[in-house]
Amino acid sequence: MTNPSLPVSDLPVYGRIAEHLAREIAAGRLVDGERLPPERRMSAQFGISVGTLRKALAELAGRGLLRRVQGSGNYVRADGIRDSVYAMFRLERPGGGGMPRARVLSVDLLDKPAQLPAFGQDTRGSRIRRLRFLGDTPVALEEIWLDLSKGRVIEADLSDSLYRYYQQNLGFWIARVEDWVSVGTVPDWAAADFSVLPGTVCGYVERFAWADADSPVEFSRTWFDPDRARYVQRMK
Repeated sequence: MTNPSLPVSDLPVYGRIAEHLAREIAAGRLVDGERLPPERRMSAQFGISVGTLRKALAELAGRGLLRRVQGSGNYVRADGIRDSVYAMFRLERPGGGGMPRARVLSVDLLDKPAQLPAFGQDTRGSRIRRLRFLGDTPVALEEIWLDLSKGRVIEADLSDSLYRYYQQNLGFWIARVEDWVSVGTVPDWAAADFSVLPGTVCGYVERFAWADADSPVEFSRTWFDPDRARYVQRMK
């Protein structure tokens, strides 16, 4: 088990560690039934106290991702991974895992452009543009449109996990998504530190997301660098 670089996040330290371990389980780097290293060794690797580590492990156990055996240790259970904050974030490093974070580039309330696919019930939506990272490495650009019927997105309140923001600030949860994966060209608004130049062909994902209705409430587009990240969908 490597010493991870934990990015700054709106989650508390124990929450970031729990999400890091959840990503490692999702990537198959921690396999079902595997015993984790002793707690003192893990806390030293993360640079935290044993108490903070135990809070992270207790959270994972509560989500069904760990089985804690008194006097024996902590054992991985892979079936609860859908409860992760980043369960629907499909990009991983080529070697697996990688803790997601995001830098907001802009947030605007706009009329939906005619070229967008139909979604939601309002003619307007919040458009969020972000640069996505895995650890400290920029790997993707995102443009997310949320239908105004679900509420207006306020940039100052945004967190690394947009779906967590929806739940905590707008009062709804994304229940399912549908992704269309293909290739696209990097848009001209790309951040300067994105690894692929505007106009270059790269990986491309279009996503529809549903909450509690028959029609999707969100449409997003993601352009990713295939040399730095891959799209992963696991069936269980």
